[in-house]
Amino acid sequence: MASSDILVKELEKHASGQAFELILSPGSKESVPDFPLSPPKKKDLSLEEIQKKLEAAEERLKSHEAEVLKQLAEKREHEKEVIQKAIEENNHFSKMAEEKLTHKMEANKENREAQMAAKLERLREKDNNQGQGRDEELKKKINIKQG
Repeated sequence: MASSDILVKELEKHASGQAFELILSPGSKESVPDFPLSPPKKKDLSLEEIQKKLEAAEERLKSHEAEVLKQLAEKREHEKEVIQKAIEENNHFSKMAEEKLTHKMEANKENREAQMAAKLERLREKDNNQGQGRDEELKKKINIKQG
């Protein structure tokens, strides 16, 4: 649009600003608008072009499906790996817990046997001491009777 197509009319003037009215002259038939008013008409497609477009669309669809299947397979493989790792960790934990328990039980058994042996030794010493005391008493009694 040229500047001659626009008419500026001042409406109000205030301290805070101004108001204008812009009047556009009707467009001439010679001027072409900047944008088309209707979409461009589609050309008629031949049967071969339609077939090519359908094949291209089918190819894109197959490619997309293959990509989705590939992603699903990768996801399943990852899930299998995670499950396998969890099973291995569980087995390792169970093995370690069993070994720890076995070691603890052996240590308790050895400790108990050591305590029993110590008690038996004390009982033997006590018996020996009592036996020696009896022997000494008997000797004294025998010495008293003989003397």
